[in-house]
Amino acid sequence: MREGTVLVTGGAGYIGSHAVLALLDAGWKVVVVDNLVTGFDWAVDPRAALVVADIADDEKVRAAIRAHGVIAIMHFAGSVVVPESVTDPLKYYRNNTAASRALIESAVAEGVKHFIFSSTAATYGIPEVVPVREDSPKRPINPYGMSKLMTEIMLGDVAAAHPVNYAALRYFNVAGADPQGRSGQSTAGATHLIKVAVEAATGKRGHVSVFGTDFDTPDGTGVRDYIHVSDLAAAHVDALDLLIARPGESHILNAGYGRGFSVLQVLDAVDRVTNVTIERRLEGRRAGDPDALIADNGAILAALPWRPKHDDLEGIVKDALAWERKLAERQG
Repeated sequence: MREGTVLVTGGAGYIGSHAVLALLDAGWKVVVVDNLVTGFDWAVDPRAALVVADIADDEKVRAAIRAHGVIAIMHFAGSVVVPESVTDPLKYYRNNTAASRALIESAVAEGVKHFIFSSTAATYGIPEVVPVREDSPKRPINPYGMSKLMTEIMLGDVAAAHPVNYAALRYFNVAGADPQGRSGQSTAGATHLIKVAVEAATGKRGHVSVFGTDFDTPDGTGVRDYIHVSDLAAAHVDALDLLIARPGESHILNAGYGRGFSVLQVLDAVDRVTNVTIERRLEGRRAGDPDALIADNGAILAALPWRPKHDDLEGIVKDALAWERKLAERQG
């Protein structure tokens, strides 16, 4: 067992619950802080403690840090639906930026030295060069990306002023589910393509909308870098080890595989795995969708011992499908 406890915000949600599993499997003690607005208490591994609270509730967060001997925070809590951020920007600046500021302040006040932040490739906006490097211009085109970038900036300023170091991992398109079937994406109304596609394949949806067929890509549909959620969770554990080993250093790292698949390639993969032909409905482009968004992952491969173990598109689909079927049984 490792010394100290890791506090995971949003640990009852999709990515957070997988990070909890990865931490526990690596020998860490874990306490989850989640308000359960979009998360599920049953998604939290029973080996972890659960505190039902908002991350902006200073009193409860600080009490949890003290009670559990927290030495590091992994921060996943927040709102993540890009179109919603455009129609309700204040929700995103409250949940992602203001609440993060409160959490960081609690960390500093209680002497927590290490902070790992769930950031996003949306900080880049529409990149001029693909694959995208960490030093590419940050020009978010929606409040979601901006709210995350603002938190990155806060962390940089705090690390310069206090004995705290941080890692911000900029996620590309997260997909799949725990290969052991312990967690997966459970939120209703999800917008992620692979989740939507396996819902269609299992009869939860009648079709999949393809937004845009005139992109500058080989088949005209948008290309994205899909990373398995368990690989992403493993990267967080490795990032924590790095922060502890090198307390004077902070890191901003792309979390992706460095290769992309188009919407139609993903849907074809789901067809192959499920032996079901999903109905595709071709629709107009959504505002602000880049042609292609692929990570240059050279920095994360250089900084961490992390190497992807699940970087197979059909494998990602199989894990997502297995979870979808398990979820249907649970809800049935």
